Amino acid sequence: MTPLRQIVVERPLLAVGCTLGESPLYDPDSGTLHFVDIDEKKVYHLDVASNELSFEQFKEPITCLALRPSGKGLACTTASGFALIETNSDLKYLYQPFSEEYREHVRFNDGACDSKGRFFAGSVYSKERSLPGLLWRYDPEDGTCVVVDEGPFTDSNGVGWSSDEKTLFFTDSLTNLIYAYDYDDGKLSNRRVFIDGLAQGLPEGTFPDGFCFDSEGGLWCARWGGSRIIRFTTDGKMDLEIVFPTALNVTACCFGGPNEDQLYVTSAHCGAVGGDASRQARYPDSGHLFVVDLAGQYKGGKWRHRFLSEGPR
Repeated sequence: MTPLRQIVVERPLLAVGCTLGESPLYDPDSGTLHFVDIDEKKVYHLDVASNELSFEQFKEPITCLALRPSGKGLACTTASGFALIETNSDLKYLYQPFSEEYREHVRFNDGACDSKGRFFAGSVYSKERSLPGLLWRYDPEDGTCVVVDEGPFTDSNGVGWSSDEKTLFFTDSLTNLIYAYDYDDGKLSNRRVFIDGLAQGLPEGTFPDGFCFDSEGGLWCARWGGSRIIRFTTDGKMDLEIVFPTALNVTACCFGGPNEDQLYVTSAHCGAVGGDASRQARYPDSGHLFVVDLAGQYKGGKWRHRFLSEGPR
């Protein structure tokens, strides 16, 4: 593998100590970075100007976040479905599609909204129960929730669109693949492999997790177990890596800050998701929040949108 241009990040921005930090989401209206700790059922809120951090505690895991119209807070997926986050850390469920039996063994994971406010999210699989990961779509216009691709997938992860919204990208983590689909107003077709990490020389035992896009269309993919983020060009080739020597499980990233040129990065404890907690001594910042200053190099792109409705009308 040809050596990549490399940026090394030696220390975290904040020692938040997440078990399973995920889903960073920057709100330009308030200057707030939101992110979750799935295992601890927390949603964090960071004022990026002051570095003041707060969190909300929930009764069910919150697995990914979406902005709503300015001033209306956040939408989310929980382990069991799609919801709005209300005041006082309450949830207003919009749709919970899993049967009770199914819900015991799988959950929702990552997701994002298209420009019409439709919420796409993937579920994780249960190997023991032979239950596949699926890609779902919740449409707030009519309150419907359907499976748009039956896969079968493993641990569904990053979801997002090209800037022209003609292509949807979707990660199947344990197969080490990022797919691309033709996208037409909520409809998917022509699934194909966009990135095969192992075929490009990335090491076995590392996996694609969450991603984001820059203004040039580059895809920035966190590598679980790989201590890094890889930037892929619009043709799916690697051209840059950001290395986090003290964090093993890098989980997701997003651009933020006043100029959209700061890359915020979440991570997870080495013992998360059945991992080896003894490795935490070697990677002591696993679970903390990082930031990478990319001023003058890259800015964030428009690859996900706001959840636009309160629910079916």
